[in-house]
Amino acid sequence: GLDFRFIWSQKLPIISHILGIFFFILGNALFTWSMISNKYFSTLVRIQVDRNHTVSTGGPYAFVRHPGYLGFILYNLATPLILGSLWALIPAGILSILLIIRTVLEDNTLKKELNGYREYTEKVKYRLIPYIW
Repeated sequence: GLDFRFIWSQKLPIISHILGIFFFILGNALFTWSMISNKYFSTLVRIQVDRNHTVSTGGPYAFVRHPGYLGFILYNLATPLILGSLWALIPAGILSILLIIRTVLEDNTLKKELNGYREYTEKVKYRLIPYIW
């Protein structure tokens, strides 16, 4: 809003907008696929013992352990590109860093509290990005 009104960012090349749209769609699709594939998907980190919580290994969970976070990070970082705002990348970057920290904390909690999760981490080695981390 303010960035556009006061012209704080220089006009971004059209490729930035196109990449932003691509990663927004990709991130949203990955986030949605994660929700559909994991019946225990929740905004809270907790073991749902009342629902016999088990490890989700299908869909995107076969490739990375936290695909929902990856999807959210992708469309979170894509939004400023779509809007043409370099300044909006600052809060988007901060939120992405916080989600990466949450991923580590959630992984530790699940290893301690969810039966079978430690074995799952040996099978699916990457938290967010295949072959990287």
